[in-house]
Amino acid sequence: MTSTVPAPSTSTAEGSALQAVFLDMDGTLVDTEGFWWDAEVEVFAALGHPLDEAWRDVVVGGPMTRSAGYLIEVTGADITLPELTVLLNDRFERRIERGVPLMAGAARLLAELAAHEVPTALVSASHRRIIDRVLESLGREMFTFSVAGDEVVRTKPHPEPYLHAATRLGADPMRCAVVEDTATGVAAAEAAGCRVVAVPSVAPIAPARGRAVVGSLEEVNLAFLRTLITRMN
Repeated sequence: MTSTVPAPSTSTAEGSALQAVFLDMDGTLVDTEGFWWDAEVEVFAALGHPLDEAWRDVVVGGPMTRSAGYLIEVTGADITLPELTVLLNDRFERRIERGVPLMAGAARLLAELAAHEVPTALVSASHRRIIDRVLESLGREMFTFSVAGDEVVRTKPHPEPYLHAATRLGADPMRCAVVEDTATGVAAAEAAGCRVVAVPSVAPIAPARGRAVVGSLEEVNLAFLRTLITRMN
């Protein structure tokens, strides 16, 4: 894939500078989207309900309440949403207890942002207990703070998580770059007014105004993110 953003610019005009970078977690920084699906398959198999592979694209990138609720509805499983949420988080946490694989380019990008003291937040639909475990692999010190899906009233695809992150930093959302891997996350970031780099993990994402689409984080660096802001604002 190629980016929709032009070659890096040296422009630093007042009002156009990058103020913060917000990054999604599953499928963006860590290669865990498959872990979530495997956990869902295993939990529902134990409940006597095999999952159709076609449902994977429906639940990917969504908040736990939406994905779990959808699977209960399509399978007819006799379980409540709170009960299922606990089972899925337990199963996923067991899968990552020895660490998680980072996406290509993730460690390098985080190190570059930290070296240049760019305010950086992890913004995920995953629950706090999962984020805290994954931060052991990513490095908690790489982030100014993190926002979990169970810490906001409305999680992705609603813009609240990204608006919350921008407000916490006192940043203008239009001067914040967001890195996401799913349509759900992209919708949340764009609804908040942020500029987005999409790195599709499971389903394709089309380029659009204010959005760059790349093949991997290897194509993203600080200059690229600064250009995203200056050229799109």
